[in-house]
Amino acid sequence: MELLPSLLSTLRTLDPGTLDQEYNVVRSQTTVLKRDLHLTTEVGALKENNKKNRYKDILPYDQSRVMLSLQTSDSDYINASFIKGASADKSYIAAQGPLSSTVTDFWGMVWQHDVKVIVMACREVEMGKKKCECYWAPVHQSATFGPFSVCNQEETCVNEDIVVRTLTVTYQQDSRSVIQYQFLSWPDHDVPYEAAGVLDLLERARKSQGTHTSPLVIHCSAGCGRTGVICALDYIHDLLVSKRITADFSIMKIILELRRQRPSAVQTKDQYQFIFTAVACMFDQALQTTEHRLYCNVSELKKPNKKSTTNNRSSNPIDMNDTYAVVNKPRHSNPPSTSPTYSAVPTSRLSRTLPSTHHYDNVSAGASAAPVYSAVKPRTKPHTLNVSAMPLYDIAVPSNHRPGEGGHSPGIRDSHVVSEPLSLNDDYEDVSGSVSEMSSWCSSGSMGFNCRIQKPRGPRDPPAEWSRLER
Repeated sequence: MELLPSLLSTLRTLDPGTLDQEYNVVRSQTTVLKRDLHLTTEVGALKENNKKNRYKDILPYDQSRVMLSLQTSDSDYINASFIKGASADKSYIAAQGPLSSTVTDFWGMVWQHDVKVIVMACREVEMGKKKCECYWAPVHQSATFGPFSVCNQEETCVNEDIVVRTLTVTYQQDSRSVIQYQFLSWPDHDVPYEAAGVLDLLERARKSQGTHTSPLVIHCSAGCGRTGVICALDYIHDLLVSKRITADFSIMKIILELRRQRPSAVQTKDQYQFIFTAVACMFDQALQTTEHRLYCNVSELKKPNKKSTTNNRSSNPIDMNDTYAVVNKPRHSNPPSTSPTYSAVPTSRLSRTLPSTHHYDNVSAGASAAPVYSAVKPRTKPHTLNVSAMPLYDIAVPSNHRPGEGGHSPGIRDSHVVSEPLSLNDDYEDVSGSVSEMSSWCSSGSMGFNCRIQKPRGPRDPPAEWSRLER
């Protein structure tokens, strides 16, 4: 933890041009790795396996590909790769989105490796194009894929980003439970507009994985861009919690290690920059959690005996050790219908309850479906810090973002470290640190902490209200 503040400072101040140069190095070094390590894709390129590849230029390396062993397919080939994690050699399986002809192979792979959790980082249809075959059944229904029966026991939209499905998979009268997390707000070849949603997704997936040592299956459409970002973030999180982040910590080296195992892992510059944004958010959350625990321990040690506490002003004394903050907030004569919500938990934990139904994009839509992401716009979320300490790395917007859309200022996508324009409206509580500004807050009915009240002018110059006649 001692290194996190300096690493976080470095991540926040990185120049976008530097990140562009780093990504160019990643691309050039990938070619060197393929040559020096003799990485090949011969099996995936075989004629009989061509139909099993969603994209002809994304083939798994022979040295790290997943080999099927169940007698449910005509060969051992599937477009999927093992990815080494921070704690195990086969922590992840990076796979392409199943085709209609490879759904049985997909479930065979899940069964063979006793997979407990699947993370799906795409929709079934995006921009009118099929990105992934629906390999599960509608909620409370079952579907058969070869010798596998998949029953969708429960389906919940935990927020507008994530759908969680509890699936029961049956093979030869043996049943297992598999949890699937589908992330809905990640445009293809692009990045989510904020890191909190993806970090929340991974936190939920880790909790479901628990102590199971089976690989975590991660897939998008091609199984490289979005899938590579998720693998990288979970890898770094594992380093963080196991306290193995050292002074030579390098995101670029981690991405190169991923690319040694899965072609084109982290596919665009924007995705590469998004990893830096998300890791900064991850480190910041870790530091806040550590500080919170330290303060909790100190408060427990210094907590006074309630029986000996005296307070002449109230019969129920207030224990200030349990107070998180004191805010000078004026009372409004006409309070707004919806007041802002403030929370001491990270933004990634904030979620809104949505209807527990999910309309499948590939039902009665087909290739003529309207662009799926045309309606995805940044949402205003409450910040956990005050205005002066607001983080500058929470928001990452799509590369096709145009000025004037979504309330962001022009040029925001051109910088890795971005600052969201602060519009102090009803969504934020305007807190000022200067005494002169604080005087304007001390209106009638306010709490009045730390306010300077001017000396009365005397009885010869009373307020105008005193001279009004009653009618």
